Amino acid sequence: MSIANKVSAFLDKSHIDYQLLKHKPSQNSLSSARQSNIPTPKIAKAVILSDLQNRKLMAILPASHKISLSAINESYDRQFHIMKESHIYELFEDCANGAVPPLAQPYHMERIYDQLLLEQPEVYLEAGDHQSLIKLTQKEFRKLMLGAKSLHFSHQLFH
Repeated sequence: MSIANKVSAFLDKSHIDYQLLKHKPSQNSLSSARQSNIPTPKIAKAVILSDLQNRKLMAILPASHKISLSAINESYDRQFHIMKESHIYELFEDCANGAVPPLAQPYHMERIYDQLLLEQPEVYLEAGDHQSLIKLTQKEFRKLMLGAKSLHFSHQLFH
C-alpha cells in the first residue's frame, strides 16, 4: 500500500502539489518522524473526535503535541471525546489500521487544525499506510486547510 485512494484522488482533484516520500515501516506519526529523519513538529497527525450526537471532527496537530479536548470543546460548545481505534478503522477503510491521513475532506468530516502547523516551512502528512509521507509546502498546506477552523489546542508532549 502507499497513498490512500481517497487521499490521492482528493489531492489531485484539488490541484495540490505534493511529494510522496517512502520510509521504513512505522507504528505512528512519531515513529514516522524518526524513520524519515523529519522533526516531529513538521509532521501533522490526526485525532478523530466524536460528540454526543456522534458528529465527527478531525483535529489536526503536530505529532510532537497532545490534544487539549477542553480547548476544542470550549471553542465548539460541544462535548467531544477521542474515538476508539476500532471505530476509526471503519471510517478509513482505504488506509492501514492506525495510519490516518490528516485530511478530513476525502472522508467527509469537519476539521480543525492547530495554528502551530502554520509556523512550519513544510508539513508532512501520513499517506494512509505505515511507509509513506506526503510532503507539502506551507502554501499547499494552507490551501488544503482553507475553510477549516484554526485554533491553538495542543501542548508539547516532550521538550
